[in-house]
Amino acid sequence: MGGPVHYYTDVLKKYAVFSGRATRREFWMFWLIDAVLVVGLIVLDGYLGTTLPETAYAVAVFLPTLALVVRRLHDTGRSGWMVLVALVPFIGYFWVLWVMTLASSTDESYGPYPGTADPLPAY
Repeated sequence: MGGPVHYYTDVLKKYAVFSGRATRREFWMFWLIDAVLVVGLIVLDGYLGTTLPETAYAVAVFLPTLALVVRRLHDTGRSGWMVLVALVPFIGYFWVLWVMTLASSTDESYGPYPGTADPLPAY
């Protein structure tokens, strides 16, 4: 599958892979497509008068999304356990969101940069 949809399907294929790394592009393309789907489901929920489709989707993508966030944290050179910072009221969620915007780390503790076996250049 070509285009941006492959980012979404790749995340779903790695639904329980908490090791390795995820690039910024992979992370943000997944979130973009996810947001479009959620908006569509909200509209569908309003039309049907129920929250079942949106709730079912949220449950279905919870684990793949968590695994993606952990892999993205690895890509920034942080432990996947840092996802627990998001549980800190208000500030925690925004801190994790900010970390997702950072560039890839040259630290290869969590594996080579995705798509290459070569190490990242040190800047």
